[in-house]
Formats: sequence, structure tokens, C-alpha cells
Amino acid sequence: MKKLMLAAIAALLVTQAAVAAEFEVDASHSQVGFSVKHLVISNVKGSFQKFTGKFTFDEKKKVFTAGEAVIEAKTIFTNDEKRDEHLRSGDFFDVDKHPEIKFVLKSGRVSGNNVQVVGDLTIRGITKTVVLNGQYLGAAKDPWGNERVGFTATGKINRKDFGLTWHKALETGGAVVGDEVILTIELEGIKKK
Repeated sequence: MKKLMLAAIAALLVTQAAVAAEFEVDASHSQVGFSVKHLVISNVKGSFQKFTGKFTFDEKKKVFTAGEAVIEAKTIFTNDEKRDEHLRSGDFFDVDKHPEIKFVLKSGRVSGNNVQVVGDLTIRGITKTVVLNGQYLGAAKDPWGNERVGFTATGKINRKDFGLTWHKALETGGAVVGDEVILTIELEGIKKK
């Protein structure tokens, strides 16, 4: 009876492990971007060119059970080299002292096609919990036999919460750089074999 019970538990664990799969982020088909107000009248968009990530996703239950992303802060790109250098400096990301931006998943669920992910975001050594909402785009098999899943997500943070406090006021009111930053993520994951 004891052996039968142990076999049943082992079978259950194997079944659960088979359902929840590990995925690596395919950086060449993913993007980590942001948008922030400039002079109160327009939005400057940018992205980070180098990042890695992995996550565990149960496709049957539509639940994320683990996840982590690491972004190389020095790879910030806004299509203006002078601005990018300023963003790398101590006024903003201070990439010499804080080369990485990290996100660690706390929870995540898909309901229908809607995704909500909660995690700890660390910028300049300051960690805050953020909520990202988006869409589950589905699963597909590529021509080389790899299983893939796709997601989008957006969220808002206040840059000053993370020590990005550089400020220059305008004579007419407002600021050169807005405080609110909109994060946009396009993510494609490849299931580990």
C-alpha cells in the first residue's frame, strides 16, 4: 500500500512538471521598451537592446510559476546618442554603478487572453513591486520544431521611485522629462527541450 501511494505521488509530480514548462526569452523576437513625456507636449520612446530572461508557464492552468529578466542598462536606445549618454550617466541609470535592471516574477496569470504579471523591478539598486497587464498571444511551433509562446504587457512606474530624479523645470510650467514612464514589453519564449 505504501509503495502504491509513493508511486501515485511520484506520478502526480511528474505530470505537474510536464505541464509547467520552462521557457527562455527569444531576445531577437522580443522587445523591452518605454515611453516618457518630453516638454509635456510629446512622448520619447526608447528600448533596451540587450536582455535575457526565463520563465515557467503552465499552459494548461495558464499560470506563471517563476520568471526573471535581466536588462543591460547601458544598452538603452532612444535614437539620439547624446540623450542616450545622458541616460547612462549618474543623472539617470548610472550604468557604471548599476549595470543591470532586474525583474523577478512574484505571480502571473492568464484569464482568457488577458495577462496580469506582478513582480519586483530593480533599477539603480531600488526594488519596487510593479503590475504589468497585457495579452496572451498564443502558442505555436516554429519550422524547426521549437514550441513558442507570445505575450505583450504594459505598466506604469514613476521614475523618481527608482532614484531617477534628474529634473529641469520649464518656465511655462511642467518639466523637460515627465515622471511617469510607460513600460511596454513584447515577449516570445522558446520552450526548453
